[in-house]
Amino acid sequence: MEVLSLFMATRRRDLPPMPALLAFEAAGRLSNFSAAARELGATQPAVSHQIAALEARLGAALFRRLHRGVALTAEGERLLQVVTRSLDAIADTAAEIRQARDPGGLTVATDFAFATYWLLPRLERLRAALGGVEIRILASQDVIDPRDRAVDAVVAFGPGRWPGCTVDRLFPESVVPICSPEMAARLPRLTAPADLLAQPLLHLDSPDPARWIDWSGWFRGQGVEGAPRGRSLRLNNYPLVLQAALAGQGVALGWRPLVDDLLAAGQLVACLPSPYRTQRGYFLAQPLADRPDPLRAAFRDWLVAEAAGRARG
Repeated sequence: MEVLSLFMATRRRDLPPMPALLAFEAAGRLSNFSAAARELGATQPAVSHQIAALEARLGAALFRRLHRGVALTAEGERLLQVVTRSLDAIADTAAEIRQARDPGGLTVATDFAFATYWLLPRLERLRAALGGVEIRILASQDVIDPRDRAVDAVVAFGPGRWPGCTVDRLFPESVVPICSPEMAARLPRLTAPADLLAQPLLHLDSPDPARWIDWSGWFRGQGVEGAPRGRSLRLNNYPLVLQAALAGQGVALGWRPLVDDLLAAGQLVACLPSPYRTQRGYFLAQPLADRPDPLRAAFRDWLVAEAAGRARG
């Protein structure tokens, strides 16, 4: 018994602390301490401290500090491979245990805006299509891996490339400037995209700016030169941006189909008639399965049909 206790105590001493491993994994995967801190809900100094402590414990540098971001050393690459495999195994086992205790439910991961403005208004139709099974919606602004066994499907915005998954395009990116009717009545007559440079604009501060077009990208796409000159308000998630637009605080970029119901109800109006389109959009991504899953297949059929119906409408 004493030998076993000594073995366990020694093993615990040899194993680095879990917070340090989590900070290291996130920083290694994202190549950026600040991005790792945002994902973990921590501060950048806290992540730096955890990694410095881990490097001191191992007696080796795990990162090379660059002008922008970090890069793994050879030792860091070696450790990241092991940590990633271990964390994936823990997550997979935990998901299998949860599913074994609570079979029959459907877990869908997506961003806050899609959940709030598209999925929730159609939830009763989805329940009916799936026979009343329990539905869980996980909303996050962070990128969610569709291969995570804790979810059955991911509805994500991006270029549509998810290796190891089946992918269905639901909606192309289609963006139009929007504001409240009251604000539209106060604005001068807008006839061209350049007219918006002088107007108050609402900005989305995304944790991954490359995923979403911003006002600068929208103006460039319209061939407009120059920087916005009006006042601005910055918000960190899209539902807040839309609430600010509804309150008459400025002009927002409206992603179709997220704003379709608000436009149809007259709560928001388009400032210009022609949308700006890109090759990105909303996609359904589901992990490749060893055997067919009737519930996942039923969800896919319902979602694709709903999206096609909206496109026809």
